[in-house]
Amino acid sequence: MARVIFPMLTDASRRRDFPALSGIAYLNTAAESVPPLAVHEALESYWQDKCRGMRGREGHFATVEACREVSARLLGLSPQEVSFCSCSSEAYNLLASALQLGAEDEVVVSDLDFPAGATPWLRAAVPPVTRLWQAKQGALQVADLEPLLNARTRLVQVSLISFYNGHRVDWAALRAAVRALAPQALISVDLTQALGRVELDIVDADIRISSTHKWSLGIHGGCVLGIPEARAAELTTHAGGWYHLGNAFETDRFERAVPKPGAASYSVGMPSFAALYALNAALRYVESVSVSAIAAHADPLLRELRQGLVDLGLEPLCPLRQDESTGITAFRHPRSAQLHAALEAVEIHVMHHAGRIRLALHGYNTRDDVQRTLDTLKAVV
Repeated sequence: MARVIFPMLTDASRRRDFPALSGIAYLNTAAESVPPLAVHEALESYWQDKCRGMRGREGHFATVEACREVSARLLGLSPQEVSFCSCSSEAYNLLASALQLGAEDEVVVSDLDFPAGATPWLRAAVPPVTRLWQAKQGALQVADLEPLLNARTRLVQVSLISFYNGHRVDWAALRAAVRALAPQALISVDLTQALGRVELDIVDADIRISSTHKWSLGIHGGCVLGIPEARAAELTTHAGGWYHLGNAFETDRFERAVPKPGAASYSVGMPSFAALYALNAALRYVESVSVSAIAAHADPLLRELRQGLVDLGLEPLCPLRQDESTGITAFRHPRSAQLHAALEAVEIHVMHHAGRIRLALHGYNTRDDVQRTLDTLKAVV
């Protein structure tokens, strides 16, 4: 049987589809992706449609629906359960609008979560009680979540993969604990560090949210979100606007505002068309490779990188479960600034913040990227 050659995962296709990666080792997709040329071409299509004025909207809205279709497949939902807004921060604030929590309600967030999902509850006019699920040795243990759950818990917010250290939450155990101990709670999951990089195991998630400029290979200005139809009524936003309203231009529009239910209610204004042209192309590119093939290529490289860090005495900030798929590893070092400078000097791109160095591997990374990184670190350490 002939071996299947995937785009993105071979030297030839990498040079063709990601020419910007020539001469560099890019290990910073957890912050910003390097999009394939297909995204550039999609943005040119957007520009051509935009230059047609009002007539270009035919192409705009057709692309939105195409993007909704491919997004739904990758999220494991139907197109009617998927919508878009401008960023994950907007999505979470709209979720807060939908829930309208009060002082008697409780929300659980984790200390490995990104601020977008963890802070809207702190900013409410009447904030709910926010309980913090704290990591131990860089990992979230469901046994530590269970005492935080009760009949007043209305929301449990987690990231499937933490931006901070790459920890992947044990989804099955999390879901079982929440459903058993907090029957009124919804589970919200941030997929920004997962969508396009790892296969999703988020059965029964109530709302799924992801920015578009990281592993999904899109650009800024977009956010994809999904709400299963069964949760549509209770997760419909209370925001004003027009695009998400069913009666925005009807004769009763100044007497009442009737939102479309569920995911559609999060698109409160005109779509960010450029971001959705880009996302449609990016996700179709990812789909052509397949997330499973990306994970099969990049997961062993991440394990090799982690082991190399350990061998250098650079202990990763979280454990890695057997066969766990994640794109991120991170470590701390007292001379992190010096390490980062050494990497940057030889065009190895990583994230450095407050003593922490984070490394991220996508399908366009190679074993040479890993070896160059380890050799450079070794020379300094």
